Amino acid sequence: MDKADAKTRKTARAVEPLDVLVGARIMARRTALGLSQTALGEMVGVSCQQLQKYEGGKNRISAARLHRLALALGLPVEAFFPDRPKASDDPELVVIKSLAATIEGRAMADGFSRIDDRAVRQALTRLVEVLARAA
Repeated sequence: MDKADAKTRKTARAVEPLDVLVGARIMARRTALGLSQTALGEMVGVSCQQLQKYEGGKNRISAARLHRLALALGLPVEAFFPDRPKASDDPELVVIKSLAATIEGRAMADGFSRIDDRAVRQALTRLVEVLARAA
C-alpha cells in the first residue's frame, strides 16, 4: 500500500461530526430513559464497550443497528439526525415564490424564459434591478 492509499484509508475512518451527533443523541435518550449502557447494549445485541464507542462517535453505526437502537429507545430513526433545512429557508426558492405570487411576475418569468438572446436577457435584468432600486 502506498502513501496515497494509506491517507485515503485513514480519512475514511476519521470521526465524522454526524457520527458524534448521532451518538450523543443516543446517549441523551438512553439516560433520559434511565437505561445503563449495559442494559441498552443487551437490548440491541452489542457490548457495553461497543455502545460506548457508538455514543462517543468513535464507531459508526450500521443502518440495521441504528434501527434496533431506535426501536429500543422508542424513537424514529430520524430523531438521531439533525433537522433538514426547511425549503422556505432557501433564498432562491423565496425569490421564485415571490415572483410566482403575482400575475405580473408569472407573465414576466414566462416571457423572460422565451428570450433567446442573452444580451437582451441581461439588459432586461439590469432594467428590472434599476427599477427595483428606484421603487
